[in-house]
Amino acid sequence: MKEYKVVIYQENAFSSFLFGAANVNPVRFSQLLNRNAEAGWRVVTMEREIRRLFLFWKREAHIVILERDRI
Repeated sequence: MKEYKVVIYQENAFSSFLFGAANVNPVRFSQLLNRNAEAGWRVVTMEREIRRLFLFWKREAHIVILERDRI
């Protein structure tokens, strides 16, 4: 039996206000994935999207679907 988890990773809104757009920090994103991998999760699929923030700003988000064997 499998267990699934959806994680939405996005940068904070403050970066968007300062720079007009916020891209994903690869170091923080890697840390998120590694923490989940240590708990037994593995990435099944991932989707990247650009989300609007307060009409004028944009920020990048990643929707990650994780899977592991039910404990």
